[in-house]
Amino acid sequence: MAVNMSSVLGLVFANMHDKTIEDLTKNRTMGSVMFGGRYRLIDFPLSNMVNSGMAEVGVIAKSNYLSLIDHIGSGAEWDLSRKKGGLHILTPFSNAESVLYRGRLEAMQGAVGFIKASAAEYVVLADCDIVTNMDFRPILEKHVATGADITAVAHTGIYTLDDTRSCTVFASDESGRIHDVLINPLMSGACSMSLNMFVMRRDFLLEILKQAAPRSLYSFEKDILQSKCREFKIYTYEYDGYYSKISNMKNYYEANYALLNFKKKKKLFAYKRPIYTKVRDNAPSKYGLDSSVKRSLIADGCVIISQHSDSTGCPSAVQEAFENGTVCYNVGYNLDMTTVAPDAALTSALNHWAVYYEYAFGCMLNGTEIDTNWCQGYDTGAVGISQLGASCAEGTAEKVAEVEEAIKSGELQVFSTDSFTVDGKHLDSYLIDTDGDFEND
Repeated sequence: MAVNMSSVLGLVFANMHDKTIEDLTKNRTMGSVMFGGRYRLIDFPLSNMVNSGMAEVGVIAKSNYLSLIDHIGSGAEWDLSRKKGGLHILTPFSNAESVLYRGRLEAMQGAVGFIKASAAEYVVLADCDIVTNMDFRPILEKHVATGADITAVAHTGIYTLDDTRSCTVFASDESGRIHDVLINPLMSGACSMSLNMFVMRRDFLLEILKQAAPRSLYSFEKDILQSKCREFKIYTYEYDGYYSKISNMKNYYEANYALLNFKKKKKLFAYKRPIYTKVRDNAPSKYGLDSSVKRSLIADGCVIISQHSDSTGCPSAVQEAFENGTVCYNVGYNLDMTTVAPDAALTSALNHWAVYYEYAFGCMLNGTEIDTNWCQGYDTGAVGISQLGASCAEGTAEKVAEVEEAIKSGELQVFSTDSFTVDGKHLDSYLIDTDGDFEND
């Protein structure tokens, strides 16, 4: 059954998981933490709600929300700057009954006036710890079809102890109805993990809040999901899309680093479902003449004082083209690209820096000067190539081995100008631009 998404209210919790990445949330909410060099974590739930057709969203903040307010402002970037509905920032102590909340229930108690004033039929709750591109419409449709009191979005997978120590795990029957809830369990293996997104009717939510207030209940997970899972009809919605869960500094870094993978980035930043953010109109990134950048995400406005290499963007794109029927291949630099382009990558040129480090440290220990024009090759193991890709022609490995031996023995001099010819003539001189004016000197 289709749901009128304009009758759905969104509530985003900006501070709910601040403690998981304390080094980044000392002076800001989790929602305003940077992601991917351009975005903030709150951009993802906000964009998902807007792309799903929701027109009214409340952002519940607790503390350190100055940068959050600066970022989302009136909500114009998300098309939420409206006379009716739109974006509302709900700060603590906004009414006489507000407290500095301890959990999700208390957070919503402070926003109960806003929830009551809304004409929405349904409410979607979401945190800022999940980075994904999600459509809420099928979740609402399942919620209505099952007649659930609460629908919890979850993902079933194999998780480690680090994954589950700060999450909620569901046990459900074949229909998806939850019959047990574990909070921060010390377990590993296959399980259904909550993605901290929930759907319910607005009147049902208001009744929960009404019952919770005089009983001093503050945790939605413990006091509602866990305690009431056999009383209420609570169902899971199994989400199988790409996502990253930010539960510690390690997976915050890994979630950002995953954007170097072309396929993952394409899933997160879908063309028809854009992730919106506040555009700051910074200058383009500037790379200095001696810059050296590899496997990095570079934000607008950066100045890189250091040669760009090791990027997986090109081989990932070539691999995608290869899979779509275009015959094309990639030769990488300084990194084995077969991990991102198993079919398209042929090989990569490699620098083995350990050879130089051994030389440099030896100079320091012996008190001798380190040569600033140090150069070594195949014979000392300073350079080489990576393993050959699956698309290399038969006999390539044997020919490569033959050439490598010729280089090492000195029989083959790949940089010798004796073998260079122009119009059939050997080179005895050359012109070069030495001052950067694009004219040969």
